[in-house]
Amino acid sequence: MTKTLYVGNLPWAVSEEELAQEFAAHGEVISARIISDRETGRSRGFGFVEVNEDDAARMVEAMNGYMLGGRELNVNEAQPRPERRRY
Repeated sequence: MTKTLYVGNLPWAVSEEELAQEFAAHGEVISARIISDRETGRSRGFGFVEVNEDDAARMVEAMNGYMLGGRELNVNEAQPRPERRRY
């Protein structure tokens, strides 16, 4: 099974590959994605890392508060996206 971790306060210049490498030091990374603005393509400063369920708690503990590119990361287990009402 896998778990998805939310990663906030990302430096603007970090790439998905760099993000995956930082987390890989603490366990198996399945994928990493950084959310970008639809209009500008610029990073929105947060992303998600999909990891092996067995490694998730260890990764959160190791990476929450970790300094990356001069910024302190906020890492926790991702919450389900709330449903949006359609009009």
